[in-house]
Amino acid sequence: MSLEWEQVIVDAADPVALGRWWTEALGWVVVNDASDEYEIRPAPDRLPGLLFVPVPEKKTIKNRLHLDFRPDDQAAEVARLLSLGARHADVGQGEQPWVTLADPEGNEFCVLGRRQG
Repeated sequence: MSLEWEQVIVDAADPVALGRWWTEALGWVVVNDASDEYEIRPAPDRLPGLLFVPVPEKKTIKNRLHLDFRPDDQAAEVARLLSLGARHADVGQGEQPWVTLADPEGNEFCVLGRRQG
């Protein structure tokens, strides 16, 4: 048996707007820009992708799954993401070496520091 990780589904009030935000944040490409399924990937033929789909309800609690990113320069990347519209998020993490942010619809993600060792 073989499994290939195709994509992560992201519920969104506005899939196109949120998908465009993540496209810019990650520097990925759009492979489907339909209003009911907006999909981005690192490259057209590279997986996994992020698929943004519409949902009627608003986000109300901390995500049970989130993405972690490890940039070369944490401070510069956090500043860049904040300038794009991310905001700091407090999910009870306390003082940590990572920075927890939220995208424009409130989905949390972390920007990690340099890998140790």
